[in-house]
Amino acid sequence: MDISTIGIYGFCAVFILLALRVPIAFTLVSVATVCTLVAYSWRPGTEFDLDRGFRPALGLIQSNAYEFLHSYELSMVPMFILAGHLAFHSKVTTKIYFAVRIWLAQVPGGLAVASLIGCGGFSAITGSSMACASSMGKICVPEMLKYKYSPQLSTASVAVGGTLGALIPPSVLFIIYGLFTETSVSRLFLAGVLPGLLSLLGYIITVVIWVKLRPDVAPKVAEDLGIGERLMALLQAWPAFVLMGTIIGGIYGGIFTATEAAAISVAFMLFYGLVWRTLSFGDILLSLRETAAQTAALFLIAVGAKIFVSFVSLSGVTRDFADFIANSGFSDWFILLCIVLLYLVMGMFLDPLGTMLLTLPFLVPLVENMGLDLIWFGVIVVKLLEIGLISPPVGLNVFVINSVVTREIQVHTIFFGVAKFLVGDLIVLGLLVTFPMISLLLPTTMF
Repeated sequence: MDISTIGIYGFCAVFILLALRVPIAFTLVSVATVCTLVAYSWRPGTEFDLDRGFRPALGLIQSNAYEFLHSYELSMVPMFILAGHLAFHSKVTTKIYFAVRIWLAQVPGGLAVASLIGCGGFSAITGSSMACASSMGKICVPEMLKYKYSPQLSTASVAVGGTLGALIPPSVLFIIYGLFTETSVSRLFLAGVLPGLLSLLGYIITVVIWVKLRPDVAPKVAEDLGIGERLMALLQAWPAFVLMGTIIGGIYGGIFTATEAAAISVAFMLFYGLVWRTLSFGDILLSLRETAAQTAALFLIAVGAKIFVSFVSLSGVTRDFADFIANSGFSDWFILLCIVLLYLVMGMFLDPLGTMLLTLPFLVPLVENMGLDLIWFGVIVVKLLEIGLISPPVGLNVFVINSVVTREIQVHTIFFGVAKFLVGDLIVLGLLVTFPMISLLLPTTMF
């Protein structure tokens, strides 16, 4: 059988299994294994021979899984995740929120803005969107509800704030993207800084406009603290500022790599937690367990995708797809629009990592043929995945927030609130597509 035909059947099988709600990791591993075995056993012009295909297929699967898991750059994923859990259990992330909350208490919608900034600070430590939404949801939503903020604004602001973990470094999605496209993770981190801040600004503007039009959704907080108390709250958040500055400043200044920044983050959080006695032995064990579970889930999906990518490369489907698009006469802007629509639709139904790993084998060769920068394209992809995290019907961050707040707040209430922020997200996306220098400014000045 022609190997391209096997590749097409393989993709059809993947989408059928995903539609049946089979976990994406098992889908990718099983389809790639079976299709690779068939491709080696049933070569064009020959009869099917399982014995002939078994050894090379097993060797290809084994070598790809081994090389991926033993990647030096991949070690930063569990370290950044661990640093985030240690920061949460040592109350560092909580202090970010309360410091900003005190400074913005008298501002209309100040608690929602503080939640967004707190999520941005949390993201600059953890790199995980869902971890950010879960942790900050437990802190921020009850606080806003206590001061009579509307459930829509309270939950939606944290749900969208959690997506900043996808863009603001260190980002797990950027790490996986860099490994699969063989681009510099450090440059991707720097490329995500300005788009991440631009997204945060867009969310803040959305809150301000919302509160201006509907003052009843965010009553003013009656607290009136002096400058001394405000400065004290800001001073108590110093570990977060030091850690964020170390990660971004160290990478930008060329002092250490992204992997070394991950190790430094873990060491700093352990040192702070033990010296200031904000971490107990039980907290450290709990952080390790949470990190192990989260890392195992990520790696299982990534290994499955790596094996699947090898099969796709073997089948030549991506080459044929890129040649078809190149000969179609479509303009680059039309192709980019199709890519954006593809991610927006897939983001409604699949998790971000699965969406990215399913599409990269097709889109990276296409983008390279168009002469576009893969660093810039990585930012666009991650921004689109960020939008998918809050898009109905499967917006994962929305369901994460729903799981940590009172049962009286329904999922549809959160989605109605999130819809207002999606408008700002699409505007930011348009700016990033139209002006690539927003993403490339910092990587260009560094390298």
